[in-house]
Amino acid sequence: MTPADFAASIRTIADYPKPGILFRDITTLLGDARAFRRAVDELVQPWAGAKIDKVAGIEARGFILGGAVAHQLSAGFVPIRKKGKLPHQTVRMAYALEYGEDEIEMHVDAIVPGQRVLLVDDLVATGGTALGAVKLLQTCGAVVEAACFIVDLPDLGGSQKLRQAGVAVRTLVDFPGH
Repeated sequence: MTPADFAASIRTIADYPKPGILFRDITTLLGDARAFRRAVDELVQPWAGAKIDKVAGIEARGFILGGAVAHQLSAGFVPIRKKGKLPHQTVRMAYALEYGEDEIEMHVDAIVPGQRVLLVDDLVATGGTALGAVKLLQTCGAVVEAACFIVDLPDLGGSQKLRQAGVAVRTLVDFPGH
């Protein structure tokens, strides 16, 4: 599939969650077996045959994609969630939102120092959550090989911020503007 094919399989919802926003909804891509399979294959492709120990997925669509990517790479899966959602001892990282701050966490024993990790989510916009997840993983000793997303909103600068932080970025389709 080409980037245009991926873009065609993603629904755009105007004025959600607030006026002026064009929400890029990947549930339509997930519901299309061929598009879902191709998206996972494309996210995995650069690391096929490489030794990736864990795939970390950011709540919630990153769980769907990350689980599939982890399966394809024969890697473990690490859920990264909003604070207070995990049942065991956690490690937490604050990250910047457009207006304010939030926190994400993962289980303290999810990563062994030195493990090679791919970070996966559906979309990168401003990059705040993804950068927070990278810092969380690195704090626990992970080697973050890359951050992978189906959608990039390049005008919001998140993928560029990740690259400036030394993280390789893999995206399948860009939606200029937002």
